[in-house]
Amino acid sequence: QLQASGGGLVQAGGSLRLSCAASADILNRNDMGWYHQAPGKQREFVATISPNYVTIYSDAAKGRFTISRDSAKNLIYLQMNDLKREDTGVYYCYALHFRLWGQGTLVTVSS
Repeated sequence: QLQASGGGLVQAGGSLRLSCAASADILNRNDMGWYHQAPGKQREFVATISPNYVTIYSDAAKGRFTISRDSAKNLIYLQMNDLKREDTGVYYCYALHFRLWGQGTLVTVSS
């Protein structure tokens, strides 16, 4: 019910935009978040956006990442700029109220 995409291989300092597709019902009734799981580590919070566009970021994401939503397209985005090697990992989108996880999309940042 959540479909994440947009991952890939990028050099350090580069940018990627991740997308998460969901139904309008899910987007309208949930805070939507992005989480990051680095290799061998636990999944960690990155950012979240509420149905009324209130955003919250982790300290690591502040100033580099931007979460947004396109209600017309039923999409959540994570724009990631100035990527660092430690941003490597699988990124998951999450619907907070419904406790739904997407399948994840892999981001690899090379030096």
